[in-house]
Amino acid sequence: MPEKQACAAVGQGKLMMNYYKLFAEYGQIASQVLMTKYNLGQEKAYENLKNTFQELLKYGSIPIVNENDAIATDEIEFGENDTLSAMVAAITKADMLILLTDTDGLYTDDPFQNKDAKLIDIVTNGVRQEARTMAKKSSDSDVGTGGMYTKVLAANIINPLGIDMMITNGKNPAIITKILNGEKHGTLFVAQKEVETDTRDYLVSKINESGRK
Repeated sequence: MPEKQACAAVGQGKLMMNYYKLFAEYGQIASQVLMTKYNLGQEKAYENLKNTFQELLKYGSIPIVNENDAIATDEIEFGENDTLSAMVAAITKADMLILLTDTDGLYTDDPFQNKDAKLIDIVTNGVRQEARTMAKKSSDSDVGTGGMYTKVLAANIINPLGIDMMITNGKNPAIITKILNGEKHGTLFVAQKEVETDTRDYLVSKINESGRK
């Protein structure tokens, strides 16, 4: 573990160097935010994190968010980026979370193994449980740290907070612009405003719930 964390510390600098360079080509300023479960579990740490996001967005900087792998342990790590992105979407009160993967969205079965698998265009409140079952059968992406199942779980975290989520194919970066323009590309998980409680308490409960599974 210490060796992996040391490698993460070195690699993080190189990673951000590339982000700075690429965003600068478009006249954008990138920033870095590293977090762990600790930032949600402690009220003051959570408020500091939320305020940091607010200020960065206020000044037009694009936060590059990652888990703080250099110090994270089993007790405070998210483990995969789908859950992490859902937490960030909730903290920042995003309108939509877009998850990029190597398929066009959620299918009824693994599209790489079953040519008859059908793409699911939209998932509403009534078919969420069915979507979880289909996600278990769908492909585990080679891109990223989570498979399709963790993406569906991410939707289950943020949809009750009134946040839509889209799973789409990330091979063409322009697809993000198309989605923001209202086009349908992938599987849309429709938001259902169900939770009327403190966001931090809700997110902590979801983390604890996932830890028991």
